Amino acid sequence: MANISIDINSDLGESPEALANGCDFELMRFITSANIACGGHAGDESTMKQTLAAARELNVEVGAHPGYPDRTNFGRVEMPLSPQEIEATICEQILSLIREAEKLAMRIAHVKPHGALYHAARERSVAQAIGRAAISIDPTLVMVGQSGSAMLTYWREMGLRCAGEAFADRAYEKDGKLRRRNLPGALLESPVRAAQQALDIVLRHRATTHDGNDLAIDAETLCIHSDTPGAAAIAREVRSRLMSAGVTVRALA
Repeated sequence: MANISIDINSDLGESPEALANGCDFELMRFITSANIACGGHAGDESTMKQTLAAARELNVEVGAHPGYPDRTNFGRVEMPLSPQEIEATICEQILSLIREAEKLAMRIAHVKPHGALYHAARERSVAQAIGRAAISIDPTLVMVGQSGSAMLTYWREMGLRCAGEAFADRAYEKDGKLRRRNLPGALLESPVRAAQQALDIVLRHRATTHDGNDLAIDAETLCIHSDTPGAAAIAREVRSRLMSAGVTVRALA
């Protein structure tokens, strides 16, 4: 088998409680990239500092996880912002994380939009607003977006490097979209089932959808959500099964 590698990422720093009780730290032991909430849907100076310090201790690459500035809805409801307003808030959020990272002599390597903003980036104007924010700060930032989504095309057209993302802990619909969280079976809470989906994506470039169809997926990074029940156990099993299959698990950079 030719050398195959994959990044494993997770959205972190979104909950002071998860930092305080060690859940984020435990999960971070099994991933290679941390997407850190930076003041939009969640996160503040304290949570950013703690998450960055943990990532440095565990040798995990770090990136910005900006979202709609809407803590009430955790950034999961689309906001009626203009492209200019989206660009401004993304700039502000990325820079807030960079300021904390610089205090620890760390570099931000990538950007992954959160929640409703992630899905809104299928629209050219939204994707371009996010891309302009990244370029204005550091044009070498890697943009993380869902594999097969138009957002990756729009970012590449802007000269940005991209990484297609797939999900180990979420069910897919036959159109390639993630199954809505409020529907049965949206979360793959079984570590064994999530690990099998991860293996299928990495080795076969396929995932079985919720209704049993075969979906083509080509990804450079796998996401495990920190708020999925048992996230650390899922990440442990995913990483173990991938490595046992001869897959190199490493950060995007």
